[in-house]
Amino acid sequence: MLLIFILFISLDSVTSYSGQEKGFLQCFSSHLEQSNQTSQVLITRNSSDYSSVWKSSIRNARFLNTSTPNLPRFIITPFHVSHIQSAVICSREYGLQIRVRSGGHDYEGLSYVGEADVPFLVIDLFNLRSISVDIENESAWVESEKSKLYGFPAGSCSTVGVGGHISGGGFGTIFRKYGLAADNVIDAKIVDVNGKILCRKTMGKDLFWAIRGGGGASFGVIFSWRLRLVPVPSTLTLFRVRYTLEQGASRLLQKWQTIGNELNEDLFIHAVLEVTDAKTVRVSFVSLYLGGTKNLIPLMQESFPELGLMSENCTEMDWIQSVLYFAGFSTHDSLEVLLDRTTQFKGFFKAKSDYVEEPISETGLDGLYKRLLEEKTSYLILTPYGGKMSEISDTEIPFPHRIGNLYKIQYMVTWNIEDESAKHTGWIRRLYEYMKPYASKAPRAAYLGYRDLDLGRNKNGNTSYAQANIWGLKYFKKNFRRLVQVKTAVDPGNFFWNEQSVPVFPLK
Repeated sequence: MLLIFILFISLDSVTSYSGQEKGFLQCFSSHLEQSNQTSQVLITRNSSDYSSVWKSSIRNARFLNTSTPNLPRFIITPFHVSHIQSAVICSREYGLQIRVRSGGHDYEGLSYVGEADVPFLVIDLFNLRSISVDIENESAWVESEKSKLYGFPAGSCSTVGVGGHISGGGFGTIFRKYGLAADNVIDAKIVDVNGKILCRKTMGKDLFWAIRGGGGASFGVIFSWRLRLVPVPSTLTLFRVRYTLEQGASRLLQKWQTIGNELNEDLFIHAVLEVTDAKTVRVSFVSLYLGGTKNLIPLMQESFPELGLMSENCTEMDWIQSVLYFAGFSTHDSLEVLLDRTTQFKGFFKAKSDYVEEPISETGLDGLYKRLLEEKTSYLILTPYGGKMSEISDTEIPFPHRIGNLYKIQYMVTWNIEDESAKHTGWIRRLYEYMKPYASKAPRAAYLGYRDLDLGRNKNGNTSYAQANIWGLKYFKKNFRRLVQVKTAVDPGNFFWNEQSVPVFPLK
């Protein structure tokens, strides 16, 4: 037993660990021995590859500083579900919290940094990447291209992990046609607080409801999803048309606000606002249409003639080429680039979100442009709703932002110098306050996928239901109470905790 233990901690000195950590290591190694697993799946803070593995999936340099006060005691890199089970069982026995990381895109770093003085480990699922596609039944099992005529309504960034993306809702360029990623989940596999593997049948309808848009990390470790594939045509059309304020961008944006959510569900047009080198605001209207240019042009002439779209603005492609394009690659690149886990962006960022139910006035937009010009590395992405999103009940899954929303706003500011963090985060918070009159109300809603700790947090390993209710209502609206009920039933000890995890009801 001692030989196995030393092997799995890479010959680290046992005396360098606390009693709590020693207990976990012995427990975890024992489980691995019993299951005849001999591969290195546990990385300690004394391991030579600890820093490189911890940093490997960090997408926001705000959390890259190795002086961060509380880093994980261990990193588990499972390639089999038994490793997850062992980590959960042993962490619970020895009082270590668990953070689960998939792609590492959580905006506030909640999957790999923690509150001070709260010991935790990270289960990094980067080895669980297999995909099994069943074209006949139009479904796929995905762990964290066999036909060009089937797709999935997920996001555009290729390094986003499926776990956080789907469990938070997950939207993409065809969500007006088919709904969210979470709307298209058929089954899932999760390791619960007791280390048991549950599927849709064995977890029950309430937990299956909760993990589809309610944040999976609050309820267990989800390691596999069965997804419904959706049909896509052989030819899709993309266009990007840009206008500055001097070229009439504001007038076009005002029109877009009134028709973006009412367009044919085959047509997705989002608007991106950014500052140009010429110190003006530019609005880019970027579209994906499920069909050819021949049908798109008359559709645009009928619904949005002011944009002046012409056939030369359009590019036809197949579905997987559109995935390459929206991921920031050339449509001629090899599909292998989509499997590259490295990210093109290496800087700092802060993001926030809003939902808009009424068009923003001309005066309101003028004030927005003025504030954007104060921050040259800022941009806004306005995503139209409507279509299928207005047809699905707001209680079907925890994600509540359905009918009544014109569009969602993602606010983003980026920078490259750490010492400028306070300056840039201060700016985006002021912008967010300015937009309050134009955003949804009671509550002012937010998207879980764009985690924002400004909305509130659980602190020091504890969860106040009253405090969580503030941000919980913003993310989930009236669905929040049901999420708390599910959490209380499946994890009454609140083992799966983070700064914005779903709380349990307080003891009476």
